[in-house]
Amino acid sequence: MSKVTMTVNGRERSAEVEGRTLLSGFLREGLELTGTHVGCDTSQCGACVVLVNGQAIKSCTAFAHDLDGAEVTTIEGVANADGSLGRIQQAFKDYHGLQCGFCTPGMVMSTAALLAENPKPSEEEVRHYLEGNICRCTGYQNIVRAVMAASGQEAGALAAE
Repeated sequence: MSKVTMTVNGRERSAEVEGRTLLSGFLREGLELTGTHVGCDTSQCGACVVLVNGQAIKSCTAFAHDLDGAEVTTIEGVANADGSLGRIQQAFKDYHGLQCGFCTPGMVMSTAALLAENPKPSEEEVRHYLEGNICRCTGYQNIVRAVMAASGQEAGALAAE
């Protein structure tokens, strides 16, 4: 066991971890931040995406001990300071970019990374960036609309899939 310390959602957090502890487990079990979902444990679905030092990563593929000292943002960290929905979360709500909600944390975190890199992506760029996130409910159209809205662009008339 070793002690790992990270800044998670703006707060320094520490916990004892085994060498095999994945970041997803550190967040969910060690820190009780259960918004990061684990859907496949094989890096296929994207439900576990978080930001590490500003980059989107699938937390089911990173060992917690390798990220000692990192800055981590989870879905719990993207709300506004007053607890209201953040801009991306609000867009997902407004444009019905979710149904069951299981993929939503990963989609929101991937969107945050995309918009940090490219504040005004095209529809094609959004679709390409979200390829690593699987949603079995929505058909993606409303997710893309939500991302476009979160970027401040017209979200109404997207090309048919």
